[in-house]
Amino acid sequence: MPPSPDYSACLTLPFARLGVRIEAGALTALEFLPVNTPAFAPRDPLIERLRSQLQAYLADPQFRFDLPLKPIGTPFRQRVWQALRAIPVGETRTYGALARQLRSSPRAVGQALGDNPLPIVVPCHRVVSGTGLGGFDHHAAGAAIEVKRWLLRHEHAI
Repeated sequence: MPPSPDYSACLTLPFARLGVRIEAGALTALEFLPVNTPAFAPRDPLIERLRSQLQAYLADPQFRFDLPLKPIGTPFRQRVWQALRAIPVGETRTYGALARQLRSSPRAVGQALGDNPLPIVVPCHRVVSGTGLGGFDHHAAGAAIEVKRWLLRHEHAI
């Protein structure tokens, strides 16, 4: 299968492939893809920087990403995504706690998390339900939840 023209790159992670979208020198989207998706990474300074920072994060979950980001979303979603970046590595928040912080509802927060265009870098995996892991990437089971579980274990949050 040839690389998707929709992605600027497709990088290999231990648990998935990561489709990368770049626009005007900033990351606009990171998407988890099946592990059998062909990897490719053209020479591009931002892709190299992303790859290097992902490797640093995989070696040390305390690593902090420093990349130009351009997540596209409503002002509310931008507030939610900004709040995610303030959750420390190794900690989680519940949907309800985040909703109270943002003066919103857990359902609205959950929808914004599911639509997070920059997972890992904007750590939506750190938000869990009051009774378990909760969802991830608009999924309640399957490969997406395994990615969330992997990231939380990597960060020693579970």
